[in-house]
Amino acid sequence: MPSKKALVRRPGPRLAEGLVTHIERADVDADLALGQWEAYVAALRDHGWETIEVEPADDCPDAVFVEDTVVMYKNVALIARPGAESRRAETAAVEEAVAGLGCSVNWIWEPGTLDGGDVLKIGDTVYVGRGGRTDAAGVQQLRAAFEPLGARVVAVPVGKVLHLKTAVTALPDGTVVGHIPTMDAPSLFARFLPVPEESGSHVVLLGGGRLLMAASAPKTAELFADLGYEPVVVDISEFEKLEGCVTCLSVRLRELYA
Repeated sequence: MPSKKALVRRPGPRLAEGLVTHIERADVDADLALGQWEAYVAALRDHGWETIEVEPADDCPDAVFVEDTVVMYKNVALIARPGAESRRAETAAVEEAVAGLGCSVNWIWEPGTLDGGDVLKIGDTVYVGRGGRTDAAGVQQLRAAFEPLGARVVAVPVGKVLHLKTAVTALPDGTVVGHIPTMDAPSLFARFLPVPEESGSHVVLLGGGRLLMAASAPKTAELFADLGYEPVVVDISEFEKLEGCVTCLSVRLRELYA
């Protein structure tokens, strides 16, 4: 059994209707988006990840951003309750997928809201963004689910961007990377590296020092290469028009099988 699995979800026909909150709406080319999604999935597979396609949700424009529907910690899948009501129908098929993989399933319950894009895990530290899509009750429920498993949960204010992971992600050594103008509280991160481009804030750790990142951040890719990492670049321009990034398009399940 491969040690690395990733949930992905094909973009649906209503993708262009996806929610936009912090940027101006732009036209989305659905055909181009599908090609970009297929290249993204291929990049995961090419670097040792088995991709598991969640059943499409064609009536949900934002369903391709599968990361927002579930948060993984060890063998527990915490099913989100998205802050945008229009996205709540996305979670049922994701719950079915993670249960089929043998995960222990937990849930965020009303009135709490939580989007998976607001959760950044670095070792046993779980940063959770408190902002537009994740509320205080959602943070409390995440803490109740994960702290008994050994997690240290740290709440982070988010107001300038959609999600915490719109502003920051982390390198393999635990250094948090982010674009300062999009961050509300950079001082909360003890090891922090500013990056020159907003989309450079988003990396997916592929393993072996390889970083999956967007083609729209060439200067940041150079910076990471200079630090000894290997950028793996994909064009996700159509998803960026909907405030999406490389982390949003998959849920990595490394910890289940490592």
